[in-house]
Amino acid sequence: MTDTSILFEETAIGPVGLRNRMAVAPMTRVSATEDGRATDQMARYYGRYADGGFGLVIVEATYVDKQYAQGYLHQPGLTDEAQTAAWATVVDAIHAGGAKACMQFVHAGALNQGRHSSYAEGAIAPSAVEPLGTMLTFYRGEGGYPTPREITRDEIAAVKQAFVDSCVRAVAAGFDLIEIHGANGYLLDQFWTAYTNQRTDEYGGDARNRIRLDEEIIREAIAATNGAVPIGLRLSQSKVNDFEYQWVGGEQDAADIFPVLDAAGMAFIHITEHDATAEVFGSGHSLAGLARKHSNAKVIVNGGLGAPETAAGVVAHGDADIIAQGKSALANPDWPNRVRAGEALEEFDFGMFSPLADLDSAEAWAASR
Repeated sequence: MTDTSILFEETAIGPVGLRNRMAVAPMTRVSATEDGRATDQMARYYGRYADGGFGLVIVEATYVDKQYAQGYLHQPGLTDEAQTAAWATVVDAIHAGGAKACMQFVHAGALNQGRHSSYAEGAIAPSAVEPLGTMLTFYRGEGGYPTPREITRDEIAAVKQAFVDSCVRAVAAGFDLIEIHGANGYLLDQFWTAYTNQRTDEYGGDARNRIRLDEEIIREAIAATNGAVPIGLRLSQSKVNDFEYQWVGGEQDAADIFPVLDAAGMAFIHITEHDATAEVFGSGHSLAGLARKHSNAKVIVNGGLGAPETAAGVVAHGDADIIAQGKSALANPDWPNRVRAGEALEEFDFGMFSPLADLDSAEAWAASR
């Protein structure tokens, strides 16, 4: 049996020290106000993870502009002073429990399920390609996704600026780290994904071009914040609307893009997979292992690591610095404390997401047990 004590070692991402190697993965909870402000309920929710022993709490995907970025009704944003002040309350709750707080920023792109009535209608994407799959019902979606229109070059510049401005606001709200969401099928992942990006300009074509927008956002956000906090990137193969997708270039994609992202100043890379331990591309490595091989950034990994021995084994093997828990954290907000004490862990119950994956449903589920 693998010794789990390695999970409790102190570590750091840049200058930000962490009390252990355990993080809460970002999970959309659609529980903000209609106009995108975080709530006291959200502060209590995130504070529980800090109280439960996690060293890092990565909050849910937060939209960056009042145009096309929001993808879900009651998703939080960080686009103005009111939203900034609301998030500061959440950060305070996380800090009070002894953890560090990481903001995750997203642009939905083609995966638009609903947004505030005053925001822009429709969806933009690298190319006018209808998304695969269907909307997520537990996030108030129904049916297929509409075909987006191709984003213009001016709009690409505006999207970059929106990410940068939101990063500045995240620093003002007190966040210790920032994660750019380049995974799971949202706009930045749509640029990275070969079949959703049919562009012929410098943002389309080979791997170097398709990762360019991520690179530019990281570089410009670091400059705008004067390097005040470490900024990282989340990447995946699968998407919320396409579970089976794999990088078209295999390991060569990893070899091509990770050095570019390192050069831009990426402090950490957050890899999420259904099974984070699975070998990819016949390379002899997991995707996190390839990130370790081809990048100098700290590696966070998420996906199927709820068993403490499995999580510890990934770190011991050298594939990751930090383990991020998703469903296991939902079922066990005190996962680190339970593991340290040798206590049994609860299994995740999808009833927590009925009828919606919001905090009201989770609280009703807990009260009914």
